[in-house]
Amino acid sequence: MAAWFRSLLQRWRALYGRSSIQMILSASFTAVAVAGMLFLGLALFLRFSSTTNAQAAENSQRVLAQVNLNLDAYLRSMMRVSDTAYYRVIKDTDLAEDSLTEPLELLYENNRDALVSISVFSAEGELIAASPLAELKNSVTPALQSWFTTAMEQIENLHFSTPHVQDLFVDPDYRYRWVVSLSRQVELTRSGAIESGVLLVDMSFSGIEQICKDVELASGSGYLYLIDGDGEIIYHPRQQLLYAGLQEENNLVAASYPDGTHRETFQDQERQVTVKTVGYTGWKLVGVMPVDGIWDNYSQVFLFFLFIVLFSVFLLIFVNLRLSEWITAPMKKLDRAVKELEAGREDVDFDVGGPHEVEHLSHSIRSMVSTMRHLTEDIIEQEEQKRRSELDVLQSQINPHFLYNTLDSVVWMTENGRTQDAVVMITSLARFFRISLSRGSNIIPIADELEHARHYLTIQKMRFKNKFSASITAEDGVESLFTIKLIVQPILENAIYHGMTYADGDGEIAVRAFREGQDVLIEVSDNGPGMPEEVVARLLDPVAQTDRPNAKGSGSGIGLRNVHRRIQLTFGAAYGLTITSEPDAGTTVRIRLPALDEEAAKRYRKEGP
Repeated sequence: MAAWFRSLLQRWRALYGRSSIQMILSASFTAVAVAGMLFLGLALFLRFSSTTNAQAAENSQRVLAQVNLNLDAYLRSMMRVSDTAYYRVIKDTDLAEDSLTEPLELLYENNRDALVSISVFSAEGELIAASPLAELKNSVTPALQSWFTTAMEQIENLHFSTPHVQDLFVDPDYRYRWVVSLSRQVELTRSGAIESGVLLVDMSFSGIEQICKDVELASGSGYLYLIDGDGEIIYHPRQQLLYAGLQEENNLVAASYPDGTHRETFQDQERQVTVKTVGYTGWKLVGVMPVDGIWDNYSQVFLFFLFIVLFSVFLLIFVNLRLSEWITAPMKKLDRAVKELEAGREDVDFDVGGPHEVEHLSHSIRSMVSTMRHLTEDIIEQEEQKRRSELDVLQSQINPHFLYNTLDSVVWMTENGRTQDAVVMITSLARFFRISLSRGSNIIPIADELEHARHYLTIQKMRFKNKFSASITAEDGVESLFTIKLIVQPILENAIYHGMTYADGDGEIAVRAFREGQDVLIEVSDNGPGMPEEVVARLLDPVAQTDRPNAKGSGSGIGLRNVHRRIQLTFGAAYGLTITSEPDAGTTVRIRLPALDEEAAKRYRKEGP
């Protein structure tokens, strides 16, 4: 988990690093605004949900209260019929002298819309009087039925049964009438003596059904049913399906609920259940509303609320984009100006306007750029002067050394009568120094550099008594290109002193100039004794103290590092010397230079006074 969080944090940091200021501001403002709207929307949603649930519960309780009033009124009317039959008929009649049939018929006629039958039984279950049905079925024993036994056991109360088909009396119309029986224990008078009996009033179930069936909760998605205290269903809108076992109801659990609103989950459906107890009976009205149905009633309100939230979020995003664009416009302009400066443009406008901080930053950048330009120009000038001074120092190391050795040879020739050879050597020496001076220019044509090398070889072959032969060749077009001067002569000097010292007329030195792509190469090869690989690796090392090993003498004092350093100071690290050598196979030194025509050479040339 921690690794995943760190990876996510790194990705966010990478995204943050690639994003523009406008994008960051827009995203930040939008995120804060959307978070605020979502928080507000969630709070309103929770408040709306709570209010909706409370309102739905209140509506259910109100509906159930109204149904309870209607049902209570209906049951009270039945209780009044029972009270009338008992207190005004049965109490005033002595069964030994009068019959109860006529008063019961009159009472039935007054309440026939709500009654199916009214009857009186003795304590033994014998029929005393009944109206309008008076013939008991042969298969029925009243004393064993629940309405009778309950009334005899609990003599102080009225007892209501669950709905059932009237199966006590023979119906001449052969109709199956659903009834709810109201029974009570009564005192019968016979010849002045008091005996117990049972009064049975069979109410038509249609009256209860009519009160309950038209009730709707939550725009038709809810319903109401009626149970007794034990959870037995008295009325249900899907009563036939329940009796057939095709549908189920949570009535037994609902019987344990106290009055009020409850939440339950039945058959994977969340429901809001409201319970109301019907007085005098112990019955309970149960209103059921699926939670989904509650929201259906408020779908339009919810859609309007959702539209307001989405519109507010869209408006906030639009305002944030415009605001961030206005804030970041000067910074974008400043960023473009810096990029133009990086691209090398000189006349960059840093006047970007905007807030005080951005304007102050643009002035600071303008001042910094100006200062940097001056410092850069000073550094370039100082580096150029340093480079020229170093080149002058390196160049000054060549001529005195060579001049001393050559004049020493001239003196020796003159003392030994070799006047003509001395003249040739002096002439070559004069031409050698004429090219070396080159009117103070550091950059000369390759043709002059090769001519300079020829004069040097002429002098050296005379000094070494023609122990070696030399050749100088150049590819067409190469001699017209330019190079820094005095780079071939030090290499020739090393080839002669270190390669030709022990030559006995069979020494060979070859100088070759040619093009290779955009570069010019000058190779100096000899067939001397060569060098081991580790010695070659140290030749151009600035820490090394000698150019090549020499058994008897030292090198020129200038050496290969001098030439290599001068070339890199002038043209860069991509140019300079490379050396290849093998013992007993000779040595090749390759000089790599840029191919400069006269126009390109001007930027490297140092003119004298």
